[in-house]
Amino acid sequence: MEKYKQAGSPLQERVQDLLSRMTLKEKVGQLNQRMYGWDAYKMENGEFRITDAFKEEVAAYGGMGALYGLFRSDPWSGVDYSNGITAEKSAAAANQIQRYVIEHSRLGIPVLLTEECPHGHQALDGTMLPVNLGAGSTWNPELLEEAYGRVAAEIRSRGAHIGLVSALDILHDPRWGRSEECYSEDPYLAAAFTTAAVRGMQGTDAEKLNGPDRIAVVLKHLCAQGAGQGGRNAGPAEIGERELREIHLPAARAGAAAGAAGFMAAYNEIDGVPCHANDKLLTGMLREEWGFEGIVMADGQAVDRLLALTGSHEGAGALALTSGVDLSLWDKAFTTLEEAAARGLVSEADIDRAVVRVLTLKFRLGLFDRPYADERRPLDIVGSDRMRRLNVQVARESVVLLKNEDEMLPLRADKQRRIAVIGPNADRLYNQLGDYTSVQRKGRGTTVLEGIRQAAPSGVQVVHALGCGIRDTSDAGFAAAVELAAGADAVVLVLGGSSARQFGGDFDGNGEAVISEGSPSDMDCGEGVDLADLRPGGLQLRLAEAVAATGTPVVAVMIQGRPLELTELEPLADALLCAWYPGMEGGLAVGEILFGQVNPSGRLPVSLPRSAAQLPVYYNQKAAHRLRNYIDMPSAPLYPFGYGLSYTRFAYSELTLSQTSVSAAELAAGSTVQVSVKVKNTGAVRGAETVQLYIRALESGVTRRVAELKGFRKVSLLPGEEQIVLLELGHDELAVWNRSMEFAAEPCRVEVKVGGSVTGTLSAELSVVRSFTI
Repeated sequence: MEKYKQAGSPLQERVQDLLSRMTLKEKVGQLNQRMYGWDAYKMENGEFRITDAFKEEVAAYGGMGALYGLFRSDPWSGVDYSNGITAEKSAAAANQIQRYVIEHSRLGIPVLLTEECPHGHQALDGTMLPVNLGAGSTWNPELLEEAYGRVAAEIRSRGAHIGLVSALDILHDPRWGRSEECYSEDPYLAAAFTTAAVRGMQGTDAEKLNGPDRIAVVLKHLCAQGAGQGGRNAGPAEIGERELREIHLPAARAGAAAGAAGFMAAYNEIDGVPCHANDKLLTGMLREEWGFEGIVMADGQAVDRLLALTGSHEGAGALALTSGVDLSLWDKAFTTLEEAAARGLVSEADIDRAVVRVLTLKFRLGLFDRPYADERRPLDIVGSDRMRRLNVQVARESVVLLKNEDEMLPLRADKQRRIAVIGPNADRLYNQLGDYTSVQRKGRGTTVLEGIRQAAPSGVQVVHALGCGIRDTSDAGFAAAVELAAGADAVVLVLGGSSARQFGGDFDGNGEAVISEGSPSDMDCGEGVDLADLRPGGLQLRLAEAVAATGTPVVAVMIQGRPLELTELEPLADALLCAWYPGMEGGLAVGEILFGQVNPSGRLPVSLPRSAAQLPVYYNQKAAHRLRNYIDMPSAPLYPFGYGLSYTRFAYSELTLSQTSVSAAELAAGSTVQVSVKVKNTGAVRGAETVQLYIRALESGVTRRVAELKGFRKVSLLPGEEQIVLLELGHDELAVWNRSMEFAAEPCRVEVKVGGSVTGTLSAELSVVRSFTI
């Protein structure tokens, strides 16, 4: 038996044995992921059939490297319950695809099945978690690690192997339509959730990807897409190396350290170099500096965009490959690598290097030894009760209470007997799911209106009116909404935005929505949907004014995929909740919070601007020698980073450091400074507080930031309970990219600040010295 077929042989020996048997055409085939998965099959009378187009693709290269989106369902793919693959039939479908590829390739090389899972599996019956902004608002990576683990189990049970996970983009401009895919504006918080995603989906042993509940994670996007010029999708990032390393690379580095199997290159460019052609990034930093050995995948059709640099597909493919891209996505350029080699644009050794990475991943996933999925397993895994409970808990912890004037919340049955639920996001499930969302089975999921009705105590009447749309300009629903509001004891006004795609909409070849200028479409967020004005769209503010004018107390609930400008809405509301896109179970979570069954614990992972004219407004900007203000509005955000209210209160005291001075040498050797603070629940109900640790460093040789998050811990306290919370500062927290662009602890003064947000903190001073003298 050939060595590569021998399960007991060392992995690298199996890879090299297989590589030695391959033709150049077969090698090129392993680097291609050219086909849309939904074009690989047809459902005929409810039965799965492989298409001729798929067979031709396999024949063209004697196999297939990877197939994207076999289970994808959405308006772009055109897949719904009438023509798509349900959970029940998914493993059998994956097995048919796998069997055909193995049996129709000379060497029997299995195919990788790649699936989208930015916030859950984008497939029929797949679980949709809250979007990343909601996940970041939990400040609870451990909870998300568990949830991501269950998502991985769902995907692997269906026979797929790779999950494309949005994790690396840092939200610096909320005008960007893909803001919802960011965990935070802060690199430390984003890195914590990136680590959670990798550990949850791949496990803690990076070498063991062949388990029944594990998939390979490809993190996207590498990097700095959140810094696109003008907040436009895929716009150039006007940043230097220091900004790149301080802000946009920590999450990627954390993902690599956690063992991520791969990275996806970004659409944007940095300093004139497209990411897919950036060898300093994809090879120099990623591989040579960090020691990463996995795959780099192209983003959809991105390699073909390099024709602007090379003038030919062969040149584009060669440039991307030699820069560090290993696996294509829907492009033509990588299909021409054999011709590129013949023209001397790329060497076979370059091709071999990429092929080894792809084959290594296939062996690590166990595909050569156990290529087929258990066809009964999806029924036990997908949509399980455990997954639903986790989803509800993530949604609960993702909701941020921003305002609660005169303790308007929680609503009480003895005071609010009739509640009017009004607004365009009150009863539209898809509006609370976000972009990259699959078609939902009828009756699955809970809208905000449904959640309020489920959570309302006996005797409370809940009535509903639409009021208006997200962005249309019709006020036809105003009269009915105002009448309901006037006759109610409280109004829950559910406003915001939507990333819901529509069947029949226009999409680019990479799936990006194509929206015309001035479009009245209710889709005002998501990939390809960027805004200049961050105020709630359409007539929503007018609706809020009309409802507030009735005198009935108003609770505003914002369902949104980006930080919207709430300056005009905030005075109209007695209470204000930010729920982001809270997912399938988000309506239940909101209802429970409104009636006090759950105490809100979410904290903002981003700063909420007063106006788009303030941008950038992220908290960790560079410190100027003196404060620079606008003269026409406050410079501070409307709500600061880390902020969030509770139905109880917390008091901080007794901030202490284990030492007030530490040397750079001690930090490099692993020493840490312990930070201790006492936190007390001074209110009447149990609540969870997120204790946040920031530093401000001075006199370190380079300009530092006004504040930098360096630790956090979420604690739950009973009324009157107090707890000593311990955090620590080590080398990685106190080091800086110095003038020589080396990451090192430099002598400086450090203000250590601890509190419940970036403002209103206790502080103590720490000195980092070069060395201690005896």
